[in-house]
Amino acid sequence: MSALPTPSSSAADGTASARPEARFEALTLDRLDAVLAVEQRAYSHPWTRGNFTDALASGYQAQVLMAGDHLLGYFVAMMGVDEVHLLNITVTPEFQRQGWARVLLDALALWSRERGAQWLWLEVRASNLRAQAIYQTHGFRRVGDRKRYYPADHGQREDAVVMSLGL
Repeated sequence: MSALPTPSSSAADGTASARPEARFEALTLDRLDAVLAVEQRAYSHPWTRGNFTDALASGYQAQVLMAGDHLLGYFVAMMGVDEVHLLNITVTPEFQRQGWARVLLDALALWSRERGAQWLWLEVRASNLRAQAIYQTHGFRRVGDRKRYYPADHGQREDAVVMSLGL
């Protein structure tokens, strides 16, 4: 569907294509409507406006990945003493399976290392095997579970898999 480049695309002659380059920008309140629209399409139990505004008010690291006017994805992470906790990472549905999750994770790992973090932590739904595979490919290891961590349909709860990456 997208005419945008994948993270490794180039023109047939080996030069960079004329398509818009991907860039990171701060997730700000003026971008929140676009982020919420993606969040609603990407998840059965999306973050709310309040979740995002609370994260921004707390000073969490929140970045959007843009190509031209297209929102490719975003992440929100919280810095701890010597670790970073990834709270939300999302690739816009129409840009999934193009390598953008790796770009987001690489940027987060770089930011974390620059701040002296030793570890990157996250939780992922136990049912989200695709995301778990992406994290494992990126070097994350499963280190535990959190029982009944996520909301699920019909008032139920779903377990989370806890994963970490040594930086």
